[in-house]
Amino acid sequence: MTTIAANLQAVQARIEAAAKAAGRDPASVRLLAVSKTWPAACVREAAAAGQTAFGENYAQEGAAKIDEIDDPRLEWHFIGPLQSNKTRLVATRFDWVHSIEREKIARRLSEQRDAHRPPLNVCIQVNVSGEASKSGVAPDEVLPLARAVAQLPRLRLRGLMCIPEPTPDAAVLGRRFACLRELRDRLAAEGLALDTLSMGMSDDLEAAIAEGSTLVRVGSAIFGQRAYPNPTTE
Repeated sequence: MTTIAANLQAVQARIEAAAKAAGRDPASVRLLAVSKTWPAACVREAAAAGQTAFGENYAQEGAAKIDEIDDPRLEWHFIGPLQSNKTRLVATRFDWVHSIEREKIARRLSEQRDAHRPPLNVCIQVNVSGEASKSGVAPDEVLPLARAVAQLPRLRLRGLMCIPEPTPDAAVLGRRFACLRELRDRLAAEGLALDTLSMGMSDDLEAAIAEGSTLVRVGSAIFGQRAYPNPTTE
């Protein structure tokens, strides 16, 4: 068994244990392997071990990797901040976008998505920690943005995403994840039924699963530590 395959197995075991501890079906939590900065060979290795969903933070890097690998069995998620001049790359190459925080970006993705392809699955990124430097909309701005995005053609609003500020305080972390779940429930009460809570990473996936995460974004625990400090994007 390769290192990546063994790491995938270990992460899946963590997901299963966390789900069972929360009284949940482990099958209700998907694993997104964050492959940013890692070469196509690493993605192929993970795919050979059964992983099918991969996350990228940078539009050009991700699009190039998708084109190089060219495997229709794989599902590609864009999870980084998205600028207007990169929306076409993302709209034409990816299957999911987790980082919607402006209606303008959502409109561009809608306009640039090929009508012959399935709708682009999208999540709204929420700033649950209130950090000035963190991407995402404030919790009280989620409902109007969700209503606007849900009306756009060629997009399918699937859920919410967050990247809480790192903290050693388990109670604080739990409350931040719970905030996203509660927002999802409020949207459901307004007629916007969403099926995805994209929250939890290598260091905090257990806490996220305890609060209802349906998709955890894991990079370093699968592929190893990256060569540069980038604490907020996986």
